[in-house]
Amino acid sequence: MDRSPQFKIKRVGWNEAGDLLRAVRKTVFVDEQSVPAELEWDGRDERCIHVLAETPAGDAIGTGRLLPDGHIGRMAVLRHWRGKGVGSALLEELVAVAREQGFDRVELSAQTHAIDFYARFDFEAVGDEYMDAGIPHRAMRLALVKPKRG
Repeated sequence: MDRSPQFKIKRVGWNEAGDLLRAVRKTVFVDEQSVPAELEWDGRDERCIHVLAETPAGDAIGTGRLLPDGHIGRMAVLRHWRGKGVGSALLEELVAVAREQGFDRVELSAQTHAIDFYARFDFEAVGDEYMDAGIPHRAMRLALVKPKRG
């Protein structure tokens, strides 16, 4: 019986893997969710650390990024791969990157339908719901370092 993983997660740069990252995000955000392309391509990708989920054949199936300020964003998984652990693996890798970078917390802007997903990883919703690209969102954060008592 084949026990090879269905997908793998790797850290990539925009210059080396931008075409793969762009394809996933275009499919999920621009095509499925009707996010205007000019909002999706915000000019910040070259400064981010990206994670990419790939099949053993090298097909891109998911992505996310960590901005230099500690925000996680652009989490996207192709429809067929949702519910199979891809999003969880991407998020765990992005949080690991943030820890390695020395951040004391990470923040993200969650589409409201995904709040429960992020809450499973101990992210807490903060503030009021707001609209972004015509989609309801809520800010969420995760403390990476416990405050010292003193």
